[in-house]
Amino acid sequence: MNEQYRRHGLPQPTPRQSPEEVVELQLESLRHNDEPYLDSGIETTYVFASAKRRRTSGSLERFTRTARSDIYRPLVDHERAATTPVEVDGDTARQEVVVVAPDGEEVRYEFQLSRQRGGEHDGCWLTDDIAPME
Repeated sequence: MNEQYRRHGLPQPTPRQSPEEVVELQLESLRHNDEPYLDSGIETTYVFASAKRRRTSGSLERFTRTARSDIYRPLVDHERAATTPVEVDGDTARQEVVVVAPDGEEVRYEFQLSRQRGGEHDGCWLTDDIAPME
């Protein structure tokens, strides 16, 4: 599944990455969404989506449309981001993020991650959801 993304040179999940590193990597990729190519940041976020998340979001094309929706648009090409300390409970983790969108709006999200068990990403932290917060 991830072979095509390896060919594109995108970052890949490894068991050595902490939940904080996974969130930071996705935030940096989204901040520079079109580097090295158009929507590569969104594609990187898709690479770090858990199987559970991919079942919900579907194909990369559908995932990209969702990332460009009003709810998630502030993440794409954001100016800066601030994070809270990650909270880990066994094989789940959560971290709050505040991004400053290109238009200056501050938007808060919660990244929800889980450590994968079995399969090609065994031991890797992947994102189950990025939930907007009030």
